[in-house]
Amino acid sequence: MRQAFSAAAALAATFSLTTSAQTIPRCGPGSPCPKDTPCCSQYGQCGVGAYCLGGCDPEYSFTLDSCMAAPVCKSADYKLISLDGIESNTQYLGDASDTNWVVSGLAVPYQDKALLLTMAPDTVGTLLMSTHYVWYGKVSATMTTSQGQGVVSAFILMSDVKDEIDFEFIGVDLTHAQTNFYFQGITDYNNGDETETSNTVQEMHTYTIDWQPDYVSWAIDGEVGRTVYKNDTWNSTDNKYHFPQTPSRVQLSLWPAGLPTNGQGTIDWAGGEIDWDSPYMQNGYYFAQVQDISVECYDPPADVQRDGDSAYYYLSTEGMEDDVAIGDKNTVLGSLYATGDKPDFDPSDDDEEDSPEQTQAPETVPGISGGGSQQLEGQGAGEAGGSGSAASSAAGSSPTGGSTYGFTQGGTSQASTVYAGSAVALLGFFVAALML
Repeated sequence: MRQAFSAAAALAATFSLTTSAQTIPRCGPGSPCPKDTPCCSQYGQCGVGAYCLGGCDPEYSFTLDSCMAAPVCKSADYKLISLDGIESNTQYLGDASDTNWVVSGLAVPYQDKALLLTMAPDTVGTLLMSTHYVWYGKVSATMTTSQGQGVVSAFILMSDVKDEIDFEFIGVDLTHAQTNFYFQGITDYNNGDETETSNTVQEMHTYTIDWQPDYVSWAIDGEVGRTVYKNDTWNSTDNKYHFPQTPSRVQLSLWPAGLPTNGQGTIDWAGGEIDWDSPYMQNGYYFAQVQDISVECYDPPADVQRDGDSAYYYLSTEGMEDDVAIGDKNTVLGSLYATGDKPDFDPSDDDEEDSPEQTQAPETVPGISGGGSQQLEGQGAGEAGGSGSAASSAAGSSPTGGSTYGFTQGGTSQASTVYAGSAVALLGFFVAALML
């Protein structure tokens, strides 16, 4: 079996490498974020705004209060056939009552039956994240994967302290799903396994993660292929169960693990360096289809500390199940310059007396700076209108006036070539305007 990697850790490394030329403060063991950029993102970088929302690591942020509280689990069946309920990560401020999913990259509605997660050249793909967290539950994704060397599709649960449960799909192996789990991001190569299935590109399958307090199981089309019990994860070195146990977001992604700037181990795991001239890019991008995501929430631990019922938050940086509470803490930021320490801060407010204690504008959206041509949600073939993204996408036409391209995945179909503008440039203008 090919060595399994943490989908979140490897994806974070990809984003981190694309931003290596930037001066973004780093965070990690022994290096918490500074006061002026207090929130540690899942990519190990410090900032404000979206850095303080989903993925904000309380252990390495400036204080526990720097990260916003996380919206509690919501049982629902999400039919992903349009951009309704999906918001760009450059716009989302934490109001989960208004938005179900946050997207980084380009998500394209496809023929009223699925959502395409796309990956064009010079991008790091697309990441779709739930706004509501899950603290034990059954989560299913009905989807097809992408294919090609260096291309990875993933369906995972990921907590802010890096507990992780994975389904991963390598683009050169279309008949296996890799399963994995991690505790607080600790690398353990014994945690991975794989389950055989039929063609993951041509056939739509339903992948299910059943996450209970005492076990986690992985199933494909209702058939359980693997189960791991919490009692079997005891670690005698630190006297802890190395078992995922903290509230997690649902994440689906398509990303280029085969970038030459990634570590050789990641590239080898992904089947080699990515080919941006591959025949699998008939439409100008690699893609995976997501049709449906269902979430069934289980009860939180019976002894959880409660002072409300709308949000999860951490009581300490230990990051164990007992360190999570449920209350009515605020989950919404006042602007992309606000933080959990200053949730109402907005530099454009004429009545705002304070301003950031820095001469350079802070980073506000993880994964944007240096990330290439960051693409936002556009409109697919047969779709009218977008969802108000920060950068508009042109769909259904080529800048050179060429015709659209056809592609097949599980049948013959047509879709338009999609081109997106640079959100980096627009975000830079937005930042400059707010700092005037």
